[in-house]
Amino acid sequence: MALDIRTVGIIGAGQMGNGIAHVCAAAGLDVRLNDRDPDRIAAGLSLIDGNLTRQVQKGTLSEDQRRSALDRIGAARSYGDLEACDLVIEAATEDEGTKRQIFQALCPSLRPDALVATNTSSISITRLAASTDRPERFIGIHFMNPVPLMQLVELIRGIATEDPTYESAKRFIAKLGKISTMSEDFPAFIVNRILLPMINEAIYTLYEGVGSVESIDTAMKLGANHPMGPLQLADFIGLDTCLSVMQVLYEGLADSKYRPCPLLVKYVEAGWLGRKTKRGFYDYRGETPVPTR
Repeated sequence: MALDIRTVGIIGAGQMGNGIAHVCAAAGLDVRLNDRDPDRIAAGLSLIDGNLTRQVQKGTLSEDQRRSALDRIGAARSYGDLEACDLVIEAATEDEGTKRQIFQALCPSLRPDALVATNTSSISITRLAASTDRPERFIGIHFMNPVPLMQLVELIRGIATEDPTYESAKRFIAKLGKISTMSEDFPAFIVNRILLPMINEAIYTLYEGVGSVESIDTAMKLGANHPMGPLQLADFIGLDTCLSVMQVLYEGLADSKYRPCPLLVKYVEAGWLGRKTKRGFYDYRGETPVPTR
């Protein structure tokens, strides 16, 4: 039987986690936001407040709705504070070891009937589920970034995921006013299986001197009608995340066409991860982004 999800726990108060908390609270759900760094919870709540305020200014939300949404979000200082949740979504860094440690520590604090999900953009749902005490109640719920604006959510079943878990997740996504699509549990699923190799190829195009940062992004925006150039998009996603997804594809599918571009590896090693570090394929430290190559 499908579970009626009313209270959602979110682990990770970064860009994806606070976005998920935002849309859940705006949809009338109670939210418990957890992060190993308490300062990140406070920063996440502040960012949510700012984003909700912008929605009020645009007329898509009333001031009463903004206040109500904020009132529905509470800080979870420990996994024990998530014990009343119907669903807990992990939105931590894109690293399998980190995620497995979280699930192993989390599950003893949850109700036996609670669902557990991961927001991973590429890692095997079946493998992550195996690190929990409830693989049949585990599912991939992959939100797109930025969460409040993007309509699509990928649902990915592991080998053990039962039908009621999938139906519960599907209803949850509909309650958020978003559209779900079902993906099989293969490396990077649907969106990133297609998108990240394109970004990686754009980086190879830069690496091989075919075009500059500016010319590559301009070519794809004006020649392919993309709203954002691939290198600009890579900076927005985070170059470390791009590299992680390409490594999952390369290792999981054993095909040389998914080999991460050496230039992508170099940028990540330099700590130039895109917008979040203010330098990637563009330098964001001034008033206007400037290409770094």
